[in-house]
Amino acid sequence: MNGVHDMGGMHGFGPIEREANEPRFHHDWERRVFAIRVASPIPIPGGSRHNIEQMTPTDYLNTSYYEKWLQSRLKGFVDAGVITAEELEARMAEFRDNPNAQVPRRAAPEQVAATMTRLLSWNSPRREVDITPRFVVGNAVQVCNIHPPNHTRLPRYVRGKPGVVARYYGTYDLQDTMPEGVETPVEPLYAVRFDGRVLWGDAADANSVVYLDMWESYLQSV
Repeated sequence: MNGVHDMGGMHGFGPIEREANEPRFHHDWERRVFAIRVASPIPIPGGSRHNIEQMTPTDYLNTSYYEKWLQSRLKGFVDAGVITAEELEARMAEFRDNPNAQVPRRAAPEQVAATMTRLLSWNSPRREVDITPRFVVGNAVQVCNIHPPNHTRLPRYVRGKPGVVARYYGTYDLQDTMPEGVETPVEPLYAVRFDGRVLWGDAADANSVVYLDMWESYLQSV
């Protein structure tokens, strides 16, 4: 999907400010949003990333990281039928009228323990399937100039550009959002090396290169 969220290669947003000893969360509400994101058992129709990409450009550029997460979850809960837009608005109005009201809390130690176990464990996302990769390290490739209507991991600034396969990772689930009813395909995944001058022209630093992880369906032979 093309939109303001695809910010790779764009100019005019200023430097990225690095905060010394930056905390995991700057506000308590961010902790709650994170907990909602990782602990809620409710599947989000279309996926969380796709919901974020549905935000208007103004809202997207003027919201923080966790505000985007919150907007995505709220839209997802409405889309899933868990709450209605009217119920959400009524609840928000209660807190606007009573900003010091206590937020309801519910003890759920078993759910907390299960969530923590899942967060602290790690399973490789690599899929052991019998797929022969089309490319090998050293192959010259060109990125397909495609414009998927849903969420995609293919950056806009690299579409149509030539590169060289630098590494083969194995097979993984394609992380693009698929149409409803279509299973996520498993594809070979590569690291592709791009010359900075190819991407940025004469403005690129001398000898600069960019490595991008790319699924096989993003690439074609040169």
